[in-house]
Amino acid sequence: MSRWISGTLVRRRDWAPGLATFGIDCAIEDFEPGQFFNVALDVAGERCKRAYSAASAPGAELEFYVAQVSDGQFTPALFELPLGAPIQVDPVPQGFFTTSWLPPDATELWLLASGTGLGPFVSMLRAGQVFTQFERVIVAHCVRDASALGYEEELEQLARERACTYLPVVTRAAPGEFALAERFPRLLDDGSLESAAGVSLHQRSHVMLCGNPAMIADTTAALILRGLKKHRRRDPGHITVEKYW
Repeated sequence: MSRWISGTLVRRRDWAPGLATFGIDCAIEDFEPGQFFNVALDVAGERCKRAYSAASAPGAELEFYVAQVSDGQFTPALFELPLGAPIQVDPVPQGFFTTSWLPPDATELWLLASGTGLGPFVSMLRAGQVFTQFERVIVAHCVRDASALGYEEELEQLARERACTYLPVVTRAAPGEFALAERFPRLLDDGSLESAAGVSLHQRSHVMLCGNPAMIADTTAALILRGLKKHRRRDPGHITVEKYW
């Protein structure tokens, strides 16, 4: 059962219409990058809650990367909130989509996200532990339109400073505008993703997928065809997933 505390919406950044980062001041418990929190608003006299992965590093102001669902109940209310408004937060983090559960012999970490599935990966990158845990990190963010490439400048800066490769993937880009303009399964099938990263997938690679279920299902299938398998604690593998609805 959620134990609600009152937080305050203190910051907002709009990346594109219906796509924003929300910063919340509240006293949460310590968490691992990749975990999520339940948040709630009272909408039309009814408490409405949703779960969002933190995009912030542990110890920083709590941050969520959110897309508005026009016919939904929660996100339209969230996008209407003014700064300073209260928002309810369960301070206890949840989830196991963290690098502490990954095989200890993995040398390269691939972070493949669609849409706001980038959020937990931003938390991991900001925390920095991935750069000591792995020799190299590749983060690829797939969106339909370039305007939806949230955190783009931060990720480009990170790629200049750390052992990190950032690959924006824009499926509706004009011809030649982006080097990668297909969905992940196609980019894996033809080798474009690995070519852009400058490294090939192998048995000591680990791939974390976060985003819509169709992306996860199709990309997982493409990875399995490449000889990788799903990761389980009792049967270590190469693929860890988090569905975003």
